[in-house]
Amino acid sequence: MRTYRYFLLLFWVGQPYPTFSSPLSKRTSGFPAKKRALELLGNSKNELTRSKRSWMWNQFFLLEEYTGSDYQYVGKLHSDQDRGDGSLKYILSGDGAGDLFIINENTGDIQATKRLDREEKPVYILRAQAINRRTGRPVEPESEFIIKIHDINDNEPIFTEEIYTATVPEMADVGTFVVQVTATDADDPTYGNSAKVVYSILQGQPYFSVESETGIIKTALLNMDRENRERYQVVIQAKDMGGQMGGLSGTTTVNITLTDVNDNPPRFPQSTYQFKTPESSPPGTPIGRIKASDADVGENAEIEYSITDGEGQDMFDVITDQETQEGIITVKKLLDFEKKKVYTLKVEASNPHIEPRFLYLGPFKDSATVRIVVEDVDEPPVFSKLAYILQIREDAQINTTIGSVTAQDPDAARNPIKYSVDRHTDMDRIFNIDSGNGSIFTSKLLDRETLLWHNITVIATEINNPRQSSRVPLYIKVLDVNDNAPEFAEFYETFVCEKAKADQLIQTLHAVDKDDPYSGHQFSFSLAPEAASGSNFTIQDNKDNTAGILTRKNGYNRHEMSTYLLPVVISDNDYPVQSSTGTVTVRVCACDHHGNMQSCHAEALIHPTGLSTGALVAILLCIVILLVTVVLFAALRRQRKKEPLIISKEDIRDNIVSYNDEGGGEEDTQAFDIGTLRNPEAMEDSKSRRDIVPEALFLPRRTPTARDNTDVRDFINQRLKENDTDPTAPPYDSLATYAYEGTGSVADSLSSLESATTDGDHDYDFLSDWGPRFKKLADMYGGVDSDKDS
Repeated sequence: MRTYRYFLLLFWVGQPYPTFSSPLSKRTSGFPAKKRALELLGNSKNELTRSKRSWMWNQFFLLEEYTGSDYQYVGKLHSDQDRGDGSLKYILSGDGAGDLFIINENTGDIQATKRLDREEKPVYILRAQAINRRTGRPVEPESEFIIKIHDINDNEPIFTEEIYTATVPEMADVGTFVVQVTATDADDPTYGNSAKVVYSILQGQPYFSVESETGIIKTALLNMDRENRERYQVVIQAKDMGGQMGGLSGTTTVNITLTDVNDNPPRFPQSTYQFKTPESSPPGTPIGRIKASDADVGENAEIEYSITDGEGQDMFDVITDQETQEGIITVKKLLDFEKKKVYTLKVEASNPHIEPRFLYLGPFKDSATVRIVVEDVDEPPVFSKLAYILQIREDAQINTTIGSVTAQDPDAARNPIKYSVDRHTDMDRIFNIDSGNGSIFTSKLLDRETLLWHNITVIATEINNPRQSSRVPLYIKVLDVNDNAPEFAEFYETFVCEKAKADQLIQTLHAVDKDDPYSGHQFSFSLAPEAASGSNFTIQDNKDNTAGILTRKNGYNRHEMSTYLLPVVISDNDYPVQSSTGTVTVRVCACDHHGNMQSCHAEALIHPTGLSTGALVAILLCIVILLVTVVLFAALRRQRKKEPLIISKEDIRDNIVSYNDEGGGEEDTQAFDIGTLRNPEAMEDSKSRRDIVPEALFLPRRTPTARDNTDVRDFINQRLKENDTDPTAPPYDSLATYAYEGTGSVADSLSSLESATTDGDHDYDFLSDWGPRFKKLADMYGGVDSDKDS
């Protein structure tokens, strides 16, 4: 008989909460399905055998929010291989294993260590296994089971918004939708009524109501008027457990505003208005403001004003101020106190936006009476015309009267008027005016050809009140008089061919006249009487203000007469007749067979009496160029400019002379000889300067020869003075250091340079005692002594 091992998992729930389990048709771990109970297999001949226990796991439930002091007991894990000797070890893995859920590895007891919250995690999936403690090998396959957290009503409903804001039109019907509120409950909606929410209204009745299941808020009262009350605050409660006692609840606030509709007509606060305005107010001047009140707001409170009746409809206007909704009364036409002193108007105020459903409340307009009083003011004089146009002949004499202007005081006082001409418009004082009667007369002679129209301004001023004045334009036209003779339109100079035929046209003449006769110009052309007889040419008048010059004979000889001067008389046909004589120059020239001029007399057509302008300009230009050349040449010859080695301020450098050569003592004849400082004559030789570029040779300045015993200080001072006064010295400072030690030293001079000039003998044997470094000096000076002795 074969024996199968089995693995038994038992669950107990500790007091006071039970643990529930229910069978499942399929296992959740994926293992092959097996029989759950022991079965007897085979017929009567076979032995009784026990089938292997299969693992059909259930769903286990634990209540959330456990409040006991001990760990919450979940169940027990047990295998049939467990002999109770501690050889098996139970292992738990999966969600929360070792933290939320622990297992006793010896007994298989499973416990929950913490309070569980279904809203955080509703399901935990765990795996259980029994292994051999010594070998670590599993004695049973790993099995999976589920622990579901049983919900309790521990969460109150929460609205999606803390405060709701909604609007609804005023005067809305009962049941009009306002807004919908929504609350959610975190409890399990599939278990019991913990998450079933019911809505109710705590504040806001009888104006509004709420549907218990949907949370829709509606109006509950008819004719709610915004003008009486605009804002409402409604408090809505959401309660779980279906609203039963013991359920949890939450609240929210809904702020509801009634929006405006046009249910109020405009109304004037008073029936009559009165304003005053001076008669001098120009059109467009505001007189006063009226305002009708409307309890509505926004576009429903917009008002339009209009004048519907009254005797001043054409004199005044009313416009609407869109910002203040006031009606502004303005002047439409000029007022005259002397004609009418009082006007009465009927002004109407109406709403442009009307809702037909409120027409039963009455007409949405109102009217008021406006009385306007015109005040008298001192007005300036008024001319009889807006502008005056006068005419005068250009040959009029001085003080000739042209016409007159008239103005009067419109006021009842009829103050006297004086007239004057605005001299800014008549700078030449051509016209004048009689200050008493306004007569215009000339003060200078006129010329139409100079100025046809004269535009001046006349001023009328009240004598009693000079500040009251007015102006009027005066246009004076100067009429034409035939005072100008016609003349040629241009200078005529033509030619005639030597082989010209008689009656041949050689030139057409045109004339102009500055006058402007009413009937137009009519010119006549003829030869001057002194040239009419014996002339070689004739004038043909074309009767169209033009004339032609014709030849009178056949052939002309330029050698006999090269130029003909033809005087032509031009006359007009006006009164008085004006005429002038113009000269036409005719040259005799040689022509080709087509009549084209080839050459005339050797004399040019135009004989200049002197040099032409071009020749004069050319001569002047040559003289200027010559003068400029001479000046530049002289400047270059006289300019003596020295170019320093340091060209610019940026080119700054040091001139370093190194004297680091110790030399070879007195035997070195190439070393620097300071004896020169004691012999100034040696410096008198002319040497070229090396700090500038030599451009001109300057003779060296001869200075007095210094005495032989001249001190070095005196020598330096002398040379310094010479260089300060020397114009050839460089334009910068030159520093020469001579290492002057001064005079009067107690030790006298330590140098051997002056030994050649001293008469006394010196003993230099001590140099031999100074060591090998001074051996050379000892030999040199010792040798000198021996030579002297010998």
